[in-house]
Amino acid sequence: MFQTLLKQSLSDAVYTQLRERILGGDLAPGDSLPSERLLCEMLGVNRGAVREGIKRLQESGLVRVRHGGPTQVLDFQEEGGLELLPSLLISEDGQMRVKVARGILSLRESLAPAVARQAAQQRNEDTVLKLRAIVASMRDTESADTLQQHAFDYWGELVAGSGNIAFRLSYNTLGRTYRKIWHLLRQVMADEFRDRDRLSALADAVAAADGDLAEQLAREHVAIGTAALSQLLDAYAESARIDFSQRPRS
Repeated sequence: MFQTLLKQSLSDAVYTQLRERILGGDLAPGDSLPSERLLCEMLGVNRGAVREGIKRLQESGLVRVRHGGPTQVLDFQEEGGLELLPSLLISEDGQMRVKVARGILSLRESLAPAVARQAAQQRNEDTVLKLRAIVASMRDTESADTLQQHAFDYWGELVAGSGNIAFRLSYNTLGRTYRKIWHLLRQVMADEFRDRDRLSALADAVAAADGDLAEQLAREHVAIGTAALSQLLDAYAESARIDFSQRPRS
């Protein structure tokens, strides 16, 4: 169940392995973690690394630490936060969790128009200048990799321009999640990354403080990538279903 860890970033490694056991269901809500002494032996690390790893689990809403008693696993769906999304997207065996991916798409569809509207309502001139500069750079390239990074930067500036810390933290989490499948998104979302005219119009809507138009343009823009990603997830889910159905029964 547990694997000896390499002697590097020990507390991170402890946290990661225990987190994966919890998210993967090996440790269920209500279960108790082994004692610190046993974890040290099973993972091959010192007690300080174990304590720091457990502290991070507690901060992530994955366990409840009881002084003088066992550390109890919590239901992450009730106690966890957005920071768990990157870990939930890809399973320990490297497979994408389609249900999680669909949930992220829904979050993205809801968040983008709201961010655009609020950025327009705030109408920060510095934000407008940065958005227009990014669009200009996007018009100067056909490199899929460069366009992807520019698109990511564009939304980062739009989120910053909204002045909403909740949007900012949500965007940060989505960004870390995207990085898990960054290379895959480059091809699948290519049409969205090339939607320069709509991004230019969105920058103009922010400059004009037109929240309605900004919201509409953002919704239309992200719908391009959503359609492509939905098709990919459908194909992925079907492939996984066929693969599973063809495995020999024991």
